[in-house]
Amino acid sequence: MRHAEKLNVFTTLFVAIAAARLPALAETAPTDSPKVAAHDWPGFLGPTRNGKSTETGLPKQWPAAGPPVVWQAEVGTGYSAPAIAGGRVFHFSRFGDSARLNCFDAATGKPLWTCEHATNFEDMLGYNNGPRATPMVDGDRVYTYGAEGTLQCVQVADGKLAWRIDTLKDFGIVKNFFGVGSTPLVYGDLLIVCVGGSPPGSPTDVYSANGQVESNGTAVVAFDKATGKVRWKTGDELASYSSPVVAKIDGHDVLFMFARGGLMAIEPTKGEVLAHFPWRARRLESVNASTPVVVGNEIFISETYELGSALVRFTGKAFEEIWTDRNRRRNQAMALHWNSPIEHNGYLYGSSGYHAPEAELRCVEWKTGKVMWSEPGLGRCSLLLVEDKIICLSEDGSLRILNATPQKYDELIKWEMLGQDGKPLLPYPSWAAPALANGLLCVEGANRLVCLKLIEK
Repeated sequence: MRHAEKLNVFTTLFVAIAAARLPALAETAPTDSPKVAAHDWPGFLGPTRNGKSTETGLPKQWPAAGPPVVWQAEVGTGYSAPAIAGGRVFHFSRFGDSARLNCFDAATGKPLWTCEHATNFEDMLGYNNGPRATPMVDGDRVYTYGAEGTLQCVQVADGKLAWRIDTLKDFGIVKNFFGVGSTPLVYGDLLIVCVGGSPPGSPTDVYSANGQVESNGTAVVAFDKATGKVRWKTGDELASYSSPVVAKIDGHDVLFMFARGGLMAIEPTKGEVLAHFPWRARRLESVNASTPVVVGNEIFISETYELGSALVRFTGKAFEEIWTDRNRRRNQAMALHWNSPIEHNGYLYGSSGYHAPEAELRCVEWKTGKVMWSEPGLGRCSLLLVEDKIICLSEDGSLRILNATPQKYDELIKWEMLGQDGKPLLPYPSWAAPALANGLLCVEGANRLVCLKLIEK
């Protein structure tokens, strides 16, 4: 796998995009949508970290050429998704030997400030060397987590550094295949981070350790969000590329972290581990990357390397299996790679498949794992739900609007997303999750961030 992953197509990630920006398209926004209140999209998968938007006012008819392009910007390399808050767009990417947080005016794309730190990260499997984690905006602060393990807090107003921590050094992180990729979560006065450190003297990377990496009890670390001081650390687990979520179970907040070896339930104020559900493929070169989906006291997790998916019930003290793909490798319900699914009205929608050729967009019944429909040919996709519609961004940069229905794959429109020069507006690969705030949809491909007018405000 190590060599097979190094496909020639990924060499495009190391080629600089032409400096000149494409001119904005000339279409006008639909005028048949009511003006409605909007919300921010402050971090990975939106305000409730489930890929759902509460905005309304989608147009009744879709322009054939696609939504109007409001602005676009050339950015650096990486897979970090944009965050939108307070009329600003935050994007984290790599330029040369620096990891750079860019802040843009959301309405115009005007650059407002940048904040940089040095990075020497090199991807072990030959993908690009930029950040993977999405900026997390909280009031007047924004947090980033670099691929090399640099955790920092900067001021939203001007990008001035508030604090910065080298987690690689402080916690003894053994380098994983793709570096750090989990987006931190703000909970009250805490910044909750998937760290996954190891004891002193541990091997430098997962290959030199032959996959036998030990934990030093820092699977998850909570920092004081104002100062960066450690408030608690917990868990005999290692880091994954999944991001933590908090949900209320029987009146109590519970933190769920899909770590490298399985799902953890953690009391979020003190860091007490309440339960653990093992879920990890046996092969060395495998990762857990999809973020858990929580509905009531039920939690869905998925990976694509061997085991597939599982739906479990959290009782307050343990996890109970409802259904899993454990013994049905030839007929798995869903096998998510780096993307996260969306639950809607008792059904899950997600992009199942390890590589693009075999990837299928699927609808799966939540309670049973029954596959309601599968649609091939879309590659691996990132999804966003708004008004019973699914915004589907394929890795080739095409954009689709679908009805979120278990009855059938119901595509309303597909946009190829081409610039005026006939080339893809979003260069391959479009692996970062889309973001929607105040009617503006931010999507990205390799080295290019594009802001579209999806809903007229």
